Amino acid sequence: MVGGSRCDAVLIDLDGTMVDTAPDIVAAVSRMLEHFGAPMLPFDTVAGFIGNGVPNLVRRSLEAAGIDKRFAIEQAQPVFEQHYADTNGQVGRVFPGVTAGLRDLRERGYRCACVTNKPEALAASLLTRTGLGDYLDVLVAGDTLASMKPSPEPIWHACHLLDVDPGHCALVGDSPVDVAAARAAGLPVIIVRYGYAGQGGADGLRCDALIDSFEALPATLARWGHLTRAN
Repeated sequence: MVGGSRCDAVLIDLDGTMVDTAPDIVAAVSRMLEHFGAPMLPFDTVAGFIGNGVPNLVRRSLEAAGIDKRFAIEQAQPVFEQHYADTNGQVGRVFPGVTAGLRDLRERGYRCACVTNKPEALAASLLTRTGLGDYLDVLVAGDTLASMKPSPEPIWHACHLLDVDPGHCALVGDSPVDVAAARAAGLPVIIVRYGYAGQGGADGLRCDALIDSFEALPATLARWGHLTRAN
């Protein structure tokens, strides 16, 4: 695509890309740790665990809190999910420019999918609460398939649901997981500077473009190829 082919669809990460979900997630992790009698973790510590799915988040939070091995993830994950169902979308916010950017993409004829490692029930609820679901055609969540990002399978599945060739798609994300998934699937990847890139920050990721706001997406895609929409 960067060489000049058409872009028909945009696949978009959720946590750290469209919505600042860290406050909701950290609150749920704190409640989970309290349930097991462990102290709260620093906000930035938990935020650094976001992006690789709920099992990874729970496991790393338990390890960081020094919780005894007898509290297996199978016991802790349902506790986290119960609390996260309550905090989901309550404190976090849509990043500035996201809604306007998605609206612009829709008006220009792009098809859009959310591809996230968050479980479907939580992702769908959040997209509904924030109104972002109105601008998305497809949701591929962390439990939609047997594998999640950085596997390319969720990317290819979203392309299939959109009926768009992967060669005519781009991925927008915020983390090394998104970069790895895009590379594995053969898609160009745009990274937002404000997300959960982790150590090294967004500028340290080997992406195809960096943006400060979703409002820059149409112009970024325009530089990559022909924008005559097939309506």
